[in-house]
Amino acid sequence: MPALRFAPSAALALGLLAASSAFAADNTPDGPVKDAYAATVKTLAASGEPPWRPPHRDKLMSKGLAALFARDDLYQDEAGEIGHVGADPFLNGQDGEVKNLKVTVTEKPANGRALVSAAFRSFKQPVTVRFRMVEEGGGWRIDDIVNRFEGKDYSVRDELSKPYDCGSFMNKPCKR
Repeated sequence: MPALRFAPSAALALGLLAASSAFAADNTPDGPVKDAYAATVKTLAASGEPPWRPPHRDKLMSKGLAALFARDDLYQDEAGEIGHVGADPFLNGQDGEVKNLKVTVTEKPANGRALVSAAFRSFKQPVTVRFRMVEEGGGWRIDDIVNRFEGKDYSVRDELSKPYDCGSFMNKPCKR
């Protein structure tokens, strides 16, 4: 019988350890970005969802950015069209790979905000993606993703905030 008493204690300890490690990345601004790229690498290997979709979205992103991505997903489902972000914002392209990833806090945390950059090589080309981070819900979250294309910065949050032609969230059904 002592073994039975130990088993629940061990299971509880393992559960608490797993839960604490799942949220450990939230303690630093670069943690959610590292977790997002771990999900991206799995997605590229065809074994998982991208960071902007469940189950990652709510853990990695601010409530506001997560809601914008959810709205974009809903539009895509209802309209059968590409949403406002037609490429993978973590790759800064429609296709890619993540080689030699380096995630760096480029603006130290101040007033609950920070800036993090992810630099890597994709198809032998250097890529840098910037992340505006915010402290929310007891940890750090991605609040915006900034990509650079043809010398111009593009805020994913700004793109996702644009109006849609239709959608249940606009009380205007989409015609498929």
